[in-house]
Amino acid sequence: MASLRFKKDDRLRTTNIIGWIGVVLVTIAASFWAFWGIIEAFHEGWWNPHLGMRLLQTAAYLSPASVFCSFAVLGIRWPRVGAVLFILLGAVIAALIIIDQSNISFEIVMCLTVLPILLGLMFLFGKPEPKLAAYIVALGAPLLLCVGFGAEPVYRVSTRFDDGDRSKRLIEGNGVTLLWAPAGPGWSRDGRVSWNDAKERVRYLTEDGMSLAQEPQNLWRLPTREEVVCSLTRGNKNAGGTWDSAHEQPHYERKPDKESPLWDPYASLIYLWTAEEADAKRTWIVVYHGGVYAKPKAIGSPSMGFRAVRELPSVNHREGHADRDDL
Repeated sequence: MASLRFKKDDRLRTTNIIGWIGVVLVTIAASFWAFWGIIEAFHEGWWNPHLGMRLLQTAAYLSPASVFCSFAVLGIRWPRVGAVLFILLGAVIAALIIIDQSNISFEIVMCLTVLPILLGLMFLFGKPEPKLAAYIVALGAPLLLCVGFGAEPVYRVSTRFDDGDRSKRLIEGNGVTLLWAPAGPGWSRDGRVSWNDAKERVRYLTEDGMSLAQEPQNLWRLPTREEVVCSLTRGNKNAGGTWDSAHEQPHYERKPDKESPLWDPYASLIYLWTAEEADAKRTWIVVYHGGVYAKPKAIGSPSMGFRAVRELPSVNHREGHADRDDL
């Protein structure tokens, strides 16, 4: 009898260990997606003009974390149900990758397919005890990460400055004064423009920036990295951006944000192409938060686009304003 009791205790201990390994792994996965989701929800997301759609965008970014947390709760309460759901999740993702013939690295494929299946097996053969502690771990860590890393972005987007003016704008930056194109062919607010297309389009942009001519006009151009950096704002004030040409990096007095007059807060565009090439295949882009990175020229995603600029022929530097006849 004692031998049977010891075997039963060993089996319970083993299933408990397996169950808790599953809980820890799913918590790590859910926490990663919670961190990624809340950051991206307010970086690439939160741009739709309608509040309801912005909330849906946020829910979409947080959906991977929500799925892992929900499946974890079901797996703790009903191990077989959770196991089936996790295994199906891995199988469905694997099928989608094969059908789409996605060019994804082996490591990412393993994380997206093998991990859910492994979690399913752990919930099938494991049983974490006490269950209340398992619930707290699986739900608490992702929730804390979501709240902790989401506090600053929520405050930032709720205090963004937007004057609603999408016309051509004279922006007097930190030592840089340029006229920026209005909404239209010279300002791709919905992105989807590669660098080569942007460079070609600005050559044909008419003087008012509202249409493309049949012949090259060569009035507008793409801005440089320094010009964008010096024109970025935060709280309707210049962000104090300067360009360190020696180290090829920007410096700011305050972190910029996606605000007018340079940006449209309610458009998907968050990366601006510049005129400067990094190499034969890449060009420098500037992000609304001030980051400067090299990106492939062929990218044409909704977040990638341009806004054309031009100098004014008559600028009164002493008084700091331009001749309005040139606008």
